[in-house]
Amino acid sequence: MAKIYANVPDKGPGSKKPKIFVLDTNIILHDYRSIRRFQDNDLVIPVAVIEELDKFKKGKDALSYNARGFMRELDKLSQGKPFGREGVPIGKNLGNIKVELNHPFPEKLKGCFADDIQDHRILSTAMWVRDDNPGRFTALVTKDVNLRMKAKAVGMEAQDYLTDKIEESRIEQSSSEILETVCNDTNALQELSYGSGKMDWKKVSQTEPSANRLFKFKWDQADGSRNVCARYDADSKSIVLVKKQYAYGIAPRNDEQKFALDACLNKQTKLVSLTGGAGTGKTLIALAAALEQAGDYDQIILSRPTIILGNQEIGFLPGDEKSKMSPFIQPLMDNLNVIRGCFKSTSKQSSKIDAMLNEGKLVISPLAYIRGRSLGNVYFIVDEAQNLTPHEIKTIITRAGEGTKMVFTGDIFQIDQPYLDIWSNGLTHLGEKMAGQRMFQHINLRKGERSELSEIASRLL
Repeated sequence: MAKIYANVPDKGPGSKKPKIFVLDTNIILHDYRSIRRFQDNDLVIPVAVIEELDKFKKGKDALSYNARGFMRELDKLSQGKPFGREGVPIGKNLGNIKVELNHPFPEKLKGCFADDIQDHRILSTAMWVRDDNPGRFTALVTKDVNLRMKAKAVGMEAQDYLTDKIEESRIEQSSSEILETVCNDTNALQELSYGSGKMDWKKVSQTEPSANRLFKFKWDQADGSRNVCARYDADSKSIVLVKKQYAYGIAPRNDEQKFALDACLNKQTKLVSLTGGAGTGKTLIALAAALEQAGDYDQIILSRPTIILGNQEIGFLPGDEKSKMSPFIQPLMDNLNVIRGCFKSTSKQSSKIDAMLNEGKLVISPLAYIRGRSLGNVYFIVDEAQNLTPHEIKTIITRAGEGTKMVFTGDIFQIDQPYLDIWSNGLTHLGEKMAGQRMFQHINLRKGERSELSEIASRLL
């Protein structure tokens, strides 16, 4: 994917020389290993970037982890020696990396940017690097759209970090993973719906479907047509019926929710991705399925990333640690209360939820507190996963121990992280990279079921 950056003519002066990429701070905070994604091209880190990274080094979140990881990596590469003009090697078949001191804008542009801010220092340094290497292609790489526009306004090549972006066509495919089709074999549909619950895949496909491929068969009957939901089971090599199931008082209201609940209840499916807009029931279904299977797991953990809007740190919130975390875990508590509302306050099911909370078997925790843990025999739900980077998603999944099931939920069109989008967020990567794996299933929920008002607003506004 790094070749995308090399969008310069193959012929001409300097076309065969290694290119130079000047990295913005957000590239490193997004993925500190990005310095190894540029093949044999050279990298320049403005000293303004180092100054910005210094502000993140003491935190506990992913940004701080990436900031510290990069500085350790840079220190290891330099081995205590000066960078010099050429920089130091990054590794075999890779280019060099160096830290460049800040440089002012050229005389004719000094009046264009009145504010003395780090973005302008990074841009002016990138322009100096370009002018100091006239025979080589030089580009500023940043996820900051505003900085890219400023760079282009002054004639500086600027690009986004594309290495971890998924092609838009693949995103569209992941949103339409349910194959709606007509099966002309009535006997096969009869056996699937009322008999063994299985169907030979050769009845509907010339090639074997991928693992957990979802099907929706339209069956015309005398009393009207109906939909039969099914999925391909790679272990039995057959298409199996997806029945309407109930989980802790919650029942699916549409076919997508039926698929989602089936995936969350299926013990063979260890990893589930549920996407969809607000009110489609993603988190509610995941939580209900977890409570339904509480006896099979040592603990149920509900978590979500702590995203602060308005560039404010979590310390601005009043109260102790529990009070500070309350705004982040409240949406999860709301879903728990919906399930609670299905039963009387004196019921066995309601008492069980209270007991699980008191005993620590049902835990609602910010995602930052999960790092470093080994999660064995746990039902782990990560809400708002669209705000995680691909690296963060990978870090979480690699925490999974024996017997653990993980469910990631989120809406890829509602991202609060400033440097993530529908192509580069971790939830999109999860669905694209894990597609076809036996223990993974992805369902995109389309219809809002929160209320008629919510559905109309989601569709029209």
